[in-house]
Amino acid sequence: MPKIDTAHLENIARLVRYFILLSTTTAGSGHPSSSLSAVELMTTLYFNNILKFDLEDPKNPNNDRVIFSKGHASPLFYALYAAAGKLSLEELKQLRKFDSPLEGHPTKRFPYTEVATGSLGQGLSAGVGMAINAKYLNKLDYKTYVLLGDSEMAEGSNWEAMQVAAHYKLNNLVAILDVNKFGQRGETMQGHNIKDYAYKARAFGWRTAIIDGHDFEQIQKSLTQTKTNKPVMIIAKTLKGKGVNLLENKKGWHGKVLDQKQLKIALEELGKIDLEVRGGITSPASLASPLVSSQVSDSSSSPLNGEEKTSKKLSPQSTRDAYGQALAKLGETNPEVIALDAEVSNSTFSSIFKDAHPDRFFEMFIAEQNMMGVAIGLAERGKTPYISTFAAFLTRSFDQVRMAAYSQSNLKIVGSHAGVSIGEDGPTQMGLEDIAMIRSIHNSVVLYPSDARACEKLVFAMAEHRGLAYLRTTRAKTKMIYKSDEKFQIGGSKTLKQSSSDQLTIIAAGITLHEALKAYKKLEKEDIKVRIIDLYSIKPVDGETIRKAASETGKIITVEDHYSEGGIAEAVLHTLGGNPVPVHSLAVRKMPRSGKKEELLAYMEIDSAAIIKKVKEILC
Repeated sequence: MPKIDTAHLENIARLVRYFILLSTTTAGSGHPSSSLSAVELMTTLYFNNILKFDLEDPKNPNNDRVIFSKGHASPLFYALYAAAGKLSLEELKQLRKFDSPLEGHPTKRFPYTEVATGSLGQGLSAGVGMAINAKYLNKLDYKTYVLLGDSEMAEGSNWEAMQVAAHYKLNNLVAILDVNKFGQRGETMQGHNIKDYAYKARAFGWRTAIIDGHDFEQIQKSLTQTKTNKPVMIIAKTLKGKGVNLLENKKGWHGKVLDQKQLKIALEELGKIDLEVRGGITSPASLASPLVSSQVSDSSSSPLNGEEKTSKKLSPQSTRDAYGQALAKLGETNPEVIALDAEVSNSTFSSIFKDAHPDRFFEMFIAEQNMMGVAIGLAERGKTPYISTFAAFLTRSFDQVRMAAYSQSNLKIVGSHAGVSIGEDGPTQMGLEDIAMIRSIHNSVVLYPSDARACEKLVFAMAEHRGLAYLRTTRAKTKMIYKSDEKFQIGGSKTLKQSSSDQLTIIAAGITLHEALKAYKKLEKEDIKVRIIDLYSIKPVDGETIRKAASETGKIITVEDHYSEGGIAEAVLHTLGGNPVPVHSLAVRKMPRSGKKEELLAYMEIDSAAIIKKVKEILC
C-alpha cells in the first residue's frame, strides 16, 4: 500500500473545500453540500499515488478513468483539477457561466470529463463499458473509478450495471458509493444503513468494503486492496456538507449555496488554507506500442454482392438479416467495431457478427438502459459500438440515448421489428415511436432501409459517420429493389419512379415503400402518374429532392409504419417549411393488435389499397 501522508491530504482537502465553496457562492448556484461529502474520498484517490493519469494527455489510452456519476457534485470535480494545478482560481470563479466549460453538470466541454453526467444512475454503466474495453478489448492496465451518490442507487440502471459487471468479472472496476444520507428533498431509502448497501452489492456479485468516508487511512486501504476477481464497491459513510457547520448533516441544503456572509464564516471554520499547495497525480505506465486504429471498409465485397448487378435473381430478404451480414463483414476490416445485444441477437441477427467475431460481441441481456450506457463507455474509449434490440424496447433507454448526445458519443443503434408489420406478436412488440424518439436527439441520424442492399450500404455508412446514428430494420422479408452497385449516403434519398407528368409524389420508407410501389403499378394501369421517393434517410432529410418534387407535382402523400407524431410526415413538413404544398399523411393512427402483416397494414390504412384510395381522393 502506498505510504499515506495524512497531513498533506488534509491540506489538499481544505483547499478543495475552499474551491468548492468559493466557486458555488460566486456562481450563485450549484451543489456544494453534495460535493463536500466526497472530498476526502476523491482527494485520496487523486493525490496519494492511487490514480494513474497523465494530466497533459487526457486521452492517453492507459489513463485510469474517473466518472462522476453524481454529476451534481461537479464543483468537487473541478476543484480537484484546480488542486492539481490545471485550473486557476479565476477559472473556477467562472463556474456555470455561459462561456465557461465548467458547466453545472460535467460535459465534454471540460477536457477531463469522461462522459456527460447529471441524469442519475448512468455513470456506472459507462464505467462498465470502459472496464470491458480495458479487460477484453485493448487489454490495458487502467482501472475505472465511478463516484456514485446514494440517492441514485434507487435507479434500476445501476443494478443492471452491477449484474453485468459481475458477469464479466470486471475486477478493474471500482465503484465509490458516497452515502451521505440525504437526497434532494430529504433522507434516502437506506439513510446511513451502509450494511444494507453492502449486503445488496455482495448479492450482485461484488466485493465490498465499508468505511468511514472521511478517514484518509480507511479510504487509502479500501482503494489499494482491490486485487480480486470481482468488481469492487467501496461503501463510504459520509456527512453531507462535511466541514461547514451550517451545512453538515443538515436537511434543506441540496442545490443551495452560501451567501457572502455565510461563506466568510464557513471559510473561517476551515482554518488556514494554503492557496499555493497542489496535489500530484501519478502518470500511467507507457504503452509498448500504439493501439491499432480503426479502418472502415466499403461494402463492395459484402455477402449480398456475390450476385449479378441486378436484383431479379435474389430471393426476398429481411433488412434485419442484411444488418447482421453487413455488420459481420464490416468487422473484418474495422477492428474497432463491436456489437452489443439485449438477448435478442437471433432476432436482430447480430448473432451473425457474434459467430464471426466472438471476441467483440458482448451480451447485455434484457437490460436496455445499461446496454446503452455500456456502449457510451466503450465509445469513449475509441470503439464503434453497434447496439441492437427490438425498436420497441429502445424506449426504455431513451434517457441514455439523450445523454449520449451530450457525451458526443459515436453510437450506432439498431432497432429491429419496427412497425405493425411484425404481425402476430402484437402491439407491445411493435416499434412505433422510435423514429420520433431518435429524431428528437441533437445531431442524430435516422436511417430506414427498404431492402437488404440498402441496409448493408447504410450499415457501412453509419461506421463512416462520427456521431449517433439509428438504423431501423423490419422483421418481414422484402423484395430486392436495388442493384449491388447502388450508392447510399446519409442525407440522401432515391427517386424510384418519376415522369414529367407526375400529378403527385408518394414518399415512403421501409415496408411502406413496397406498398407504394405496388400502388404505383396499379395506378399506372389507370394512367395516373405518381412519383415514388424512398426516404431512407429520415434525418438528415434530403430537402432538395423533396422540395423539387413538391414544386413539380404539387401534392405529397407520406406513408409510414410509425405513429403519425414525429415520423416521416413531420420530417417532410419540416423541410418544406412555409411551402404551401399540401402534405397528406398515412400513418399508424389506431391501437395496434395481433394479426397478419397484410391485415395490420390494411387496418392502419398504410397498405397499397389505402395509398391508391388516398391518391384518388386527392386527384379526383
